[in-house]
Amino acid sequence: MDQRRCAAGEQLVAEFTGARISLMLHLSAYLVQACEDLPHTLSGVLHARFLAWPRSAALRNEWRASDC
Repeated sequence: MDQRRCAAGEQLVAEFTGARISLMLHLSAYLVQACEDLPHTLSGVLHARFLAWPRSAALRNEWRASDC
């Protein structure tokens, strides 16, 4: 992941601390928009980009630059 996305991820983690469901709803809205904007992109690729990372160490207070 590039540094801009890392910074965005860190910001979202900070903004939605303690509100994981809200974060997932927020990211789901972006996923829907991406599916409309990128109809030929595999759904698994978009899912990984928008919804898989919050289940990683990021929301378990283990955010590291290596997670990017």
